[in-house]
Amino acid sequence: MLVQDRSPPSSKPASLPASVLPYTAAHSRRFSPAKSLDFSTWASENLYKILFVCFLALTVVAIFFLRSSGDVAALLCFEKSSGYASSVSSRIAYPEVSWSSVPPIKPLDLSAASFASFRSDRWIVVSVSDYPTDSVRALVRIKGWQLLAVGNSATPSDWSLKGAIFLSLDQQAGLGFRTVDFLPYHSYVRKSIGYLFAIQHGAKVIFDADDRAEVLGADLGHRFDVDLAGEETATNHPVLLQYSHADPNRTVVNPYIHFGQRSVWPRGLPLESVGDVGHEEFYTMVFGGRQFIQQGLSNGLPDVDSVFYFTRKSSGLEIFDIHFDEEAPKVALPQGLMAPVNSFNTIFHTQAFWGLMLPVSVSSMASDVLRGYWAQRILWEIGGFVAVYPPTIHRVDTAEGYPFIEEKDLHVNVGRLINFLVSWRSNKKTLFERILHLSYAMAEEGFWTSQDVQFTAAWLQDLLAIGYQQPRLMSLELGRPRANIGEGDTRKFIPRKLPSVHLGVEEVGTVNYEIGNLIRWRKHFGNVVLIMFCSVPVDRIALEWRLLYGRIFKTVVILSEQSDPGLAVEYGQISEAYKYLPAVFNKFQEAEGFLFLEDDMILNYWNLLQADKTKLWITNKVPESWVSISTDGNETDWHVSQANLVKKIADNFPVHFQTSYKESVTEGKLIICSSEIFYIPQRFVTDFSDLVAIVGDLHIHHRIAVPVFFLAMDSQENFDSKALATVVYKTQPRANDSSVSYYTAQAPAVYPLKVRNEYDFIKLIRVMASGDPLLLELA
Repeated sequence: MLVQDRSPPSSKPASLPASVLPYTAAHSRRFSPAKSLDFSTWASENLYKILFVCFLALTVVAIFFLRSSGDVAALLCFEKSSGYASSVSSRIAYPEVSWSSVPPIKPLDLSAASFASFRSDRWIVVSVSDYPTDSVRALVRIKGWQLLAVGNSATPSDWSLKGAIFLSLDQQAGLGFRTVDFLPYHSYVRKSIGYLFAIQHGAKVIFDADDRAEVLGADLGHRFDVDLAGEETATNHPVLLQYSHADPNRTVVNPYIHFGQRSVWPRGLPLESVGDVGHEEFYTMVFGGRQFIQQGLSNGLPDVDSVFYFTRKSSGLEIFDIHFDEEAPKVALPQGLMAPVNSFNTIFHTQAFWGLMLPVSVSSMASDVLRGYWAQRILWEIGGFVAVYPPTIHRVDTAEGYPFIEEKDLHVNVGRLINFLVSWRSNKKTLFERILHLSYAMAEEGFWTSQDVQFTAAWLQDLLAIGYQQPRLMSLELGRPRANIGEGDTRKFIPRKLPSVHLGVEEVGTVNYEIGNLIRWRKHFGNVVLIMFCSVPVDRIALEWRLLYGRIFKTVVILSEQSDPGLAVEYGQISEAYKYLPAVFNKFQEAEGFLFLEDDMILNYWNLLQADKTKLWITNKVPESWVSISTDGNETDWHVSQANLVKKIADNFPVHFQTSYKESVTEGKLIICSSEIFYIPQRFVTDFSDLVAIVGDLHIHHRIAVPVFFLAMDSQENFDSKALATVVYKTQPRANDSSVSYYTAQAPAVYPLKVRNEYDFIKLIRVMASGDPLLLELA
């Protein structure tokens, strides 16, 4: 990422070592009257030079000796100390800010800019990279608002629009803001300078806008609550619908459902939440006046992610023209519940101006979404909340998508970020101290880097330097017992079911039935964690698996022999995959159960609704998968070796494990299960983890250990053997079989089907759609 470097290289000459200077000065004063040519005098006069040359020669000889003699220990010692220094220097430093003594920023010289003394209460801030568009020309004509256009390195130097204030790069650099040093030259995040300029020039409300959006009716006050005067007396304001906080485990919501588009989701919504398409059973109520951040919706092209954009079109030239219900009421989010907030259709009131900061160390398509979640969390500290409004703008789809890689920070981390933010607490004394504390904690967790910690400190100091007053803290509702929701406290609202022809299907009776199925599947598996082992390069397919199964399960944890922190893919060896499961169990202690699945075993989740989630499932009734072999001299050395290891651990089992296992296995027999799929309910999680600990460092193969564990935990009679009994299992597919020729939607799972890339994934989705027709939306 290109970042301004405002510190030019030093022009100072290299100085001599401090120890040399006194000696040289004294020596020159002592012998300056005359110069002697005898050797002793010359040697004493040039002693420091002789010592320096000798030291240099010895250093060269030492290095040569170490390299030629292979003194590995010495070199390793050097490397170790260097590594330690590097790790220390890489630690995140907590900025030290003297909040009470931040010097003010001097206002612009009136002779330097015609707008230096201009002030306005209402500002529209937009980033521009080209000459004014029709949308920008429309923005400047909105009555009562001042348009501020923020340039970047791609903006024409002669950019001009009557009625707008334009900040070029040079003008931005001359404003005196600390934040300018952190901003990339060619990025919309330079809007941060524009926000500060607007605040400095009297802003009470800022509309964060997009240069290709037109405000509906050319009136921002038609939908938005622009005037929140007197918010301290909230009872003077009308009440708003508010999402219910009845489910404490729900932390994020898709507001598009409320406004009639349940199969569309906003950029920044965790992919595992895409399948939550049911409308609210009921809402609660909240007094208005503290909706300091207001998110509007966009007709035409809504704010959708690239997964939606590239998978919901029948052709690359198709244009989205999606509309939301303009009559649906605005809706607020209570503390503990979040929704994506963007940077192109959002109102910020003065109490939330601190939340305008756009982070600089993440991808451009993630910056405003991370800002939105970060700001929502801090908003709770001052008793504020986010509200979502009916469509306020229209954007035209230009059929120009953006690279999926730009959103990687979102799809991988956003679900974890939301959970982190909801659980985060701070005991700092002022709002700005808590903001900096949260930014630092987010850097420690890897959501952004130390660059954004320093940027936050600079941003907050700039706010103070232009006279911004910190809002006062209020008591946090999170973590306290909430009042029971009585029948009189609830309100009903049934969203309209607007047509979604962009899906290639009209949402009429058939789709209503299909969505009903999706809701049932999600309700059944919504608290089950799917642990998936990927054998193919994860960068090609990991996100597709999350999209497919994340609609159904609580979350999808992916293991692979090639870890990828950027894609949240954890390391694991398939030969001992069971050893990595206890760590997953510990992360999701509230889960109802855990389903293990290898990527070449395709799961038809719709056929498992009758399975008992309180019992163990495994393919013990599939003869191709579960076999018993004799180890009496007829098998390979590997089988004998594995059988000996099993006997070794079985003899050390606690009595309940040992009794169960030995009652199920005949002496001299070894049970082998392919173990591509199995389910562990929460009540057996501790037993499974204990068995893994007993194995320890012994190299018992996954296909040996898993059946041993299952037989030790419970008898086969207590398994739900019917759950996976009809799995289609091909040990040797015919050479002329296509990858999906033996797929059937009637089995609970099908093996093997290799999905190596996006093309294979699309073929798979198309055949799976016979069981889940809504999957066609992904293909």
